[in-house]
Amino acid sequence: MESVLEVRNVETYYGAIMALRGVSLDVKAGRIVTILGANGAGKTTLMKTVSGLMDPEKGQIRFLGQRIDGLDPDRIVNMGLAHVPEGREVFPYLTVAENLRLGAYTRKGGGIAEDIDLVYAYFPILKERRGQVAGTLSGGQQQMLAIGRGLMARPRLMLLDEPSLGLSPLLTQEIFAIIARLNEEQGVTMLLVEQNAHIALQTAHEGYVLELGRIVMAGTSEELQASEDIQEFYLGRQGETQRAQKRWKRRKTWR
Repeated sequence: MESVLEVRNVETYYGAIMALRGVSLDVKAGRIVTILGANGAGKTTLMKTVSGLMDPEKGQIRFLGQRIDGLDPDRIVNMGLAHVPEGREVFPYLTVAENLRLGAYTRKGGGIAEDIDLVYAYFPILKERRGQVAGTLSGGQQQMLAIGRGLMARPRLMLLDEPSLGLSPLLTQEIFAIIARLNEEQGVTMLLVEQNAHIALQTAHEGYVLELGRIVMAGTSEELQASEDIQEFYLGRQGETQRAQKRWKRRKTWR
């Protein structure tokens, strides 16, 4: 299985602060890979570094076998990487249909109308609201639009940054069910940043745990879900042991 994305020993700084500390990871074709971590762990910095919005000080990033670290974001987009940022960032004064068409601006050739129909098939509410200005949509509908706009580029890799942010549990389930369908039915490869570890591990094939800018754990979703550290510190499960009752005293085994 080919690697779509290879990140090797990447260090990225915010001013004098090292936000990523030697991060390495792989995303294989056709897979969903999740990055778990608390606020401030460096998840969004990682996404911005991969998509070219931030330049790493050290390390290499390869996309489809080509180095992309240091390239301008528009070049990376043209290579087939779509970034759905935290907070959605739809064009608020354009309609749903106009937002979707803008998602295809890097493409050459036809098929745009067919792909808009495909997006509408996955997100029927967008078809109902296709003439509505995007800024008046609900948060969940804007998230659907942001994902749909990303799909319009026919990406080889889609970066999804906190797709559940600000959404109700019901809407979160709906969004992640569609993410899983897009991967299974359309073969979309995804790198997914998510604070909701439960649903991220249910949806992804593999995962990494990012803490204070470092990868501290990696494995299949099943392996991560079975880890006591993941269960206690990310899934909120505590056993009926004295250790669990004194959770605040426990140190993670990866330290």
